[in-house]
Amino acid sequence: MSIWLKFLQYYKPYRRLFFTDLVCASGVALVDITFPQVLYYLTHSVFTRSAAEIRAVLLLILAGMTVLYGIRYFCQYYITTWGHIMGARMESDMRQDLFDHYQRLSFSYYDRNNTGEMMSKLVSDLFDISELAHHGPENLFICSLKILGSFALLLFLNVKMTLILFGVTLLMIGFSIYKNRKMKAVFMDNRKKIAGVNSRVQDSLSGIRVVKSFANEELEREKFCDSNLQFLDSKVESYRIMGSFHAGNGLFQGLLYTAVLVSGGFFVAEGTLEVSALAVYALYIGIFMNPIDVLINFTEQFQKGYSGFQRFVEVVNTIPEVLEKPDALPLGNVIGHIEYRDVSFRYNHDTQVLDGVDIVIDAGKTVALVGPSGGGKTTLCSLLPRFYDVSSGAVLIDGKDVRDVTLKSLRSAIGIVQQDVYMFAGTIRENIAYGKPGATDEEVIEAAKNANIHEFITGLADGYNSYVGERGTRLSGGQKQRIAIARVFLKNPGILILDEATSALDNESERYIQASLERLSRNRTTIVVAHRLSTIRNADEIIVINHNGIQERGSHETLLAQNGLYAKYYNMQFEGLDELQNG
Repeated sequence: MSIWLKFLQYYKPYRRLFFTDLVCASGVALVDITFPQVLYYLTHSVFTRSAAEIRAVLLLILAGMTVLYGIRYFCQYYITTWGHIMGARMESDMRQDLFDHYQRLSFSYYDRNNTGEMMSKLVSDLFDISELAHHGPENLFICSLKILGSFALLLFLNVKMTLILFGVTLLMIGFSIYKNRKMKAVFMDNRKKIAGVNSRVQDSLSGIRVVKSFANEELEREKFCDSNLQFLDSKVESYRIMGSFHAGNGLFQGLLYTAVLVSGGFFVAEGTLEVSALAVYALYIGIFMNPIDVLINFTEQFQKGYSGFQRFVEVVNTIPEVLEKPDALPLGNVIGHIEYRDVSFRYNHDTQVLDGVDIVIDAGKTVALVGPSGGGKTTLCSLLPRFYDVSSGAVLIDGKDVRDVTLKSLRSAIGIVQQDVYMFAGTIRENIAYGKPGATDEEVIEAAKNANIHEFITGLADGYNSYVGERGTRLSGGQKQRIAIARVFLKNPGILILDEATSALDNESERYIQASLERLSRNRTTIVVAHRLSTIRNADEIIVINHNGIQERGSHETLLAQNGLYAKYYNMQFEGLDELQNG
């Protein structure tokens, strides 16, 4: 019931369209029911009169039926045109709501779900909902009117024959309900299997450079073939059920016509039914059977739309793990004093990543986090902008718990430069301006100059309007990194997080980018996650973290003098380098 209530909510903005559609549907149904009644009137009341009277009545009927079918034309036009437009708008609203909810969901949701499956829910799952939203109420309404109307008129013609008809119809309904339950399960399986296909395609095409570098095209083909065949098996099963469903209902329709023909013949033989009445009765059977046939065909459409909407509801009912408090206040006038107070964290109740971490970073200072992968360095950084929430303890900025401030103001105050830079499809200018939507050309150019990328951009044929390619494939790693730095310059945050921003670069690119990062870090509180220890010698404090928590902390010189973990990491990286330089 909650799913249906959710579905009905999407009709609210289009109530006028919806009710007008139903009025037009009523008009279509009533006109369709009228024709056999006119024939019944002609055969029983008009054709027994004189030729002149028959002609006069026929002219009136001609005029009346022309008007009725004219009305039916406009009603059918409205149903087909505006009914579909209403369904398309509802589908668009649902897709927008789903996309908006994806934007609200926490990182943990994306950790657990595949992008291809999420896109499947956003695109293909909602494809059939437009037709369901339009044809669902309309088909039910028209078919109900036609079935009830024709059934009442059939009772008027012959009660006994109509009761026989009703008995066969009940059997037909029972058969349809039984098959419907099976169809519901198989169509839901169809949705899951096509989501698997989408997931496999997205995964393979996104990693196409890795695929080709390992010459693993055949492996990817086999993996896709497996997903594709699973979907095919699911579709074959759905077609088998649909085949038995449609064939079974066709059998019952044949039994209905047979029951009318045989019982009608008996009643004609007994003299309780006129031959003309049997002919009209047969016409009403056509009107009675047509909506049943429509409902049978609609069942497939209904199950597809319903299964898609179920998966839609599953997502929009997912509550983000990081929520903004109703009374959250903006984080204004950021000074940049950061405190991690007895912070512990674990992902999805798995192994503990951080346990009782205490760190204080004074405003404007630079703190570097060093240690092996998996020690919790990136997790510590992710807790600051609330990509995840602490399991216990608190993270504070300028004495305010980050859970007590609005997410937009919190994240606007923090700039992040990561090792894996994401470039949006579009121009270089658009990618830099992402740091400040609506930025002027002068601001974009100034940010690019600060990031040491302006000269490269102006050397391109299209300059700032150069297309970067999907995920920035037309740019080198260093160029993408400098564009990412330009974004942050444009954003101008009070706090900066550099998460292994230079670890994947060559020495020349690193020199360019290190200079940009030093300029960017000036007068900002900065947290640096680094594997290249050469980049953090000038940090105000270096914190060594491993799986057992914080092991060492101090300046570069202090930690070298301690000859502990930091000295070990440093010597591993620079053993022999100092001697080479001195020599």
